[in-house]
Amino acid sequence: MGIYPEQATEDQKRAIRRLANSFFLSGGVLYRRTPDLGLLRCIDAGQVTTVMVEVHAGVCGPHMSGYVLAKKILRAGYYWLTMEHDYISFVRKCHQCQIHGDLIHSLPTELHTMSAPWPFVA
Repeated sequence: MGIYPEQATEDQKRAIRRLANSFFLSGGVLYRRTPDLGLLRCIDAGQVTTVMVEVHAGVCGPHMSGYVLAKKILRAGYYWLTMEHDYISFVRKCHQCQIHGDLIHSLPTELHTMSAPWPFVA
């Protein structure tokens, strides 16, 4: 408690204190507090890929979009700081999601407005 990096300014120390209120350390395991007073286990970079693969394509469910993947990971009780960037890039690289995803049936050209002649005669 109260130990900061040597090069930290007062503003950085204040930011560290503010961010530290969202986290809880218990028995060497770091947890993040949620607004409803739940705890999410913080995982390191080595476990991130394993958790995302298991939730995305494993026994937890079918292939899903990035935002649904994030919600399922949070419901499973895991958290890491770069979640948003990681799950979006993970789903973009998933070969099965790219093959079986929704197809966009629109032409790659600009749309031009068309209007009826004035006055409109039926």
